[in-house]
Amino acid sequence: MKKQVSILGCGWLGLPLARHLLQNGWEVKGSTTSPEKIKALEIEGIDPFVIELLEDEIVGDVYSFLENSDLLIIDIPPGLRRDPNSDFIAKLKKLTEAISESKINKILYVSSTGVFQDHESIPTYTEHYKFTPIEVENSQLVHAEELLINLKKVQSSVIRFGGLIGNDRHPVKYLSGKTGIKNPEAPINLIHLDNCILLISEIIQQEKFGMVFHGVEDIKLSKEDYYTQKAKEFNLPIPEFGHETTSKGKHISMAWTSRILEVNLEKKL
Repeated sequence: MKKQVSILGCGWLGLPLARHLLQNGWEVKGSTTSPEKIKALEIEGIDPFVIELLEDEIVGDVYSFLENSDLLIIDIPPGLRRDPNSDFIAKLKKLTEAISESKINKILYVSSTGVFQDHESIPTYTEHYKFTPIEVENSQLVHAEELLINLKKVQSSVIRFGGLIGNDRHPVKYLSGKTGIKNPEAPINLIHLDNCILLISEIIQQEKFGMVFHGVEDIKLSKEDYYTQKAKEFNLPIPEFGHETTSKGKHISMAWTSRILEVNLEKKL
């Protein structure tokens, strides 16, 4: 009997992840919020569903989407930058209600290093950082992790990725030519798509559930130095940084992740 996974969100990361899992013998159910993408998912060999989480309901047949899968990968953007007033937690709670009525017993939630705050002290955050009750209350990103990690009868792992790069996606293209960019001395916390898929695959294969992981590549350059270098490599106008205020930022450590998964990421940035 083939292994089956349900991937909620077959987008920029979810679709290539689905391809990878299909190549490795998994049956994949995948969701999109766009009906026009159904055919494209079918061509890939994915069993497609149109699923959209709303604050008061789930649009689409979420029960069929979860049926016969014991692993659910949640890879949907919270959308809080676009709509700060959106209640992402209410949406996730609707999903957990459906999960409780399914046979799902393992969850992998794709989160972000955005759960951590930037500071002038440039703190280092590890996988075992303990959020305060106030931090949980004030951040839907943190609250979402806590909600899924504490689900009963399900083992949930969280992987926090840095900024995502790959498939012609690179933030230097957005920053190129801009002036007065803040935080020139901040560290860089980025990861290539290929390394995202590698880490997720290892978590699944090794059955490392009930844990928190980090995914960032080791870049020993400041924000200013890194993007200046990348602009030259891409033959783009060099971004200009402002030094009027003290830089804020954070280091993201994935030392524990590397050790527990026995993985050393190839630098692709």
